[in-house]
Amino acid sequence: MTRFGIGYDVHRLVSGRKLILGGVEIPHELGLDGHSDADVLIHAIIDAMLGAAALGDIGQHFPDSNAAYKNIDSTKLLAETLKILRAENFGIVNIDSIIVAQKPKLAPYITKMRARLAEILQVETGAVSVKATTEERLGFTGAELGIAAYAVCAIER
Repeated sequence: MTRFGIGYDVHRLVSGRKLILGGVEIPHELGLDGHSDADVLIHAIIDAMLGAAALGDIGQHFPDSNAAYKNIDSTKLLAETLKILRAENFGIVNIDSIIVAQKPKLAPYITKMRARLAEILQVETGAVSVKATTEERLGFTGAELGIAAYAVCAIER
């Protein structure tokens, strides 16, 4: 049986932080604010994975009240989420995701993000889709106040 989950995350853009998306550092004057490295793409993927397996959400497994997760590299959380799914005998079929950001332009980094995510998730690169879009200067992402990401994950047992 194939199961599907959806994930969403958003973080505010601030100065003094690195911009990390999909486990890749993106050159930009602003970064994302959060308890961890605030990688919205990975956080959305984690929620999609956990949702597909009906195993809660990122906050249940990696709460921001736990100091162990302060400034943690989100790729470590993604790898741990894969272990959680495998413990329940689930495997990833594919991931589809989209980053919503006015700036910076993300097209030059998509291939690297896909490869990094596929490596962590131990799937072929073709099983991981990452897209990017703007909101044509509308809303908080269009005003460059933050970045959002959506993800869908298909899993099988």
